[in-house]
Amino acid sequence: MTSSREAHLVELVDETGRPTGATTVDEAHQAPGRLHRAFSVLLVAPDGRMLLQQRAAGKTRFPLRWGNSCCGHPPPGGSLTDAANLRVREELGAGPVPLTEVGVYVYRAEDPVTGRVEHEYDHVLFGRFTPGDPLRPDPTEIADLRWVDPAGLLAEIDAEPQRYAPWLGGVTERLLRHRAGDPAGPAARLDAGEPAGPATRLGSHEPAAAGSVGTGASLEEAPERSVGR
Repeated sequence: MTSSREAHLVELVDETGRPTGATTVDEAHQAPGRLHRAFSVLLVAPDGRMLLQQRAAGKTRFPLRWGNSCCGHPPPGGSLTDAANLRVREELGAGPVPLTEVGVYVYRAEDPVTGRVEHEYDHVLFGRFTPGDPLRPDPTEIADLRWVDPAGLLAEIDAEPQRYAPWLGGVTERLLRHRAGDPAGPAARLDAGEPAGPATRLGSHEPAAAGSVGTGASLEEAPERSVGR
């Protein structure tokens, strides 16, 4: 249940992703927000479409907005991919799925409805998934599901940002960079423009080693770091 997870611990980090402590999910998301580690899972079909979920009405942050396949927070010192696959199972009734980290998206966004704040060092995790495979979404987490073209999704977010979670554009961009096969090239400077959705982009860094799945822009490139969680 969403409410019970508010008492779970998350790992606080600095702007480079290094751990600085721990606090509860609830405390980390109280204004003005505390930077903490998170993950966004992007499940992609063989034809390139990506699975989106509409966040349930009971979510404490950005309810009923469309987001990526699932999200969450690893426990302090815990495995990133193990925590992500736990959420794939809990939210979508699927998995486990082999996951690869394709980038990090650092952002801050305030929910205008609930006043809660997402300030996250967000590891973007990619996994292959066939649309015909079983999905049993938890209705307390997910209101709806749909498959979309990632490139077309960015245009939708630009046109109607209020329908989408504020991190969705940033994590989708990192997926597209990975698919282009040039994460360190000119495409990695996409963050120099306005963000896709109402989030302030605070930084990015290039993909870590593979695992086995407000408005305005201001950013600094975060230094490289190893990710072993």
